[in-house]
Amino acid sequence: MVEQRFGEGHRVLVSGGAGFVPSHVVDALLGRGCEVVAVDNFVTGSPANVAHQADNPKFTLVKADVSEGLPADLGGRFDAVLHMASPASPTDFALLPVEILKVGSYGTFHLLDRALQDRARFLMASTSEAYGDPLVHPQPETYWGNVNPIGVRSVYDEAKRFSEAAVMAYRRFHGVDTAIVRIFNTYGPRMRPNDGRAIPTFISQALRGEPVTVHGSGRQTRSICFVDDLVRGILALLDSGESGPINCGTEHEMTMRELAERIVALSGSQSEIIFTERGSDDPERRRPDLTQARTKLGYEPAVGPDEGLLATIEYFRSHA
Repeated sequence: MVEQRFGEGHRVLVSGGAGFVPSHVVDALLGRGCEVVAVDNFVTGSPANVAHQADNPKFTLVKADVSEGLPADLGGRFDAVLHMASPASPTDFALLPVEILKVGSYGTFHLLDRALQDRARFLMASTSEAYGDPLVHPQPETYWGNVNPIGVRSVYDEAKRFSEAAVMAYRRFHGVDTAIVRIFNTYGPRMRPNDGRAIPTFISQALRGEPVTVHGSGRQTRSICFVDDLVRGILALLDSGESGPINCGTEHEMTMRELAERIVALSGSQSEIIFTERGSDDPERRRPDLTQARTKLGYEPAVGPDEGLLATIEYFRSHA
């Protein structure tokens, strides 16, 4: 286990802090006693995701676009900077391509500069998409990936790969204390129902009794990770002295058809499953090699698919 490094008395900046995953990270940091400043432009994040922290004196939510630079009124120095801002769903790739590229380039530089200025620990939220449609399975961090640099998904894949390169440049050239986490297929409460990802789409359709639409044959796989497990892994990496990249996720690999069938059953829906056209460059298989996370961080996912999916279904049901 990694000894806790950040807690009471530490200030942490989280970009994209009103987003799905970052808002859970904000909660965990506040739970440790950190003072947290979340910066978000609310393009895909929502103030509702952190509204329960509104009266917390240790929490500040700032509306700003980190691609344009950081606001001047963020207070004193930060002990840690977490760059987690970016639209991240297939729908976003088509609707917000330039914004994704900007936050992965300009935004990354602005936050790295702040970490350099403050002598802060810097953590970059990267992605399994860095591996593209992998030819190696499962994917270890040493695998360089199989990415189409001009495909519809490239705005996200290549923005994150560029961000990783920028992080390593600041580590090597400026001596910034950096870390990179590659996040695999995370789900849970606070996901956007219409963000285009499989789990919120399947759950929303099942709860409405509509046909559940699986792309292609449904034989493509993903390894799904409940957000609580991911957050524990991210904070373990933040606390550690590791630079990464380190994969974080689970080995609960299943086909999209199996995932759809499980969601229909768990939600008590009568929805039928139908198959639709599959998008371009959609990865065929996805499962992390978690060796580094286990050996260097003591990480072990604890939430099984049924438990996590039930919690997510109940969240969607209560927010319909």
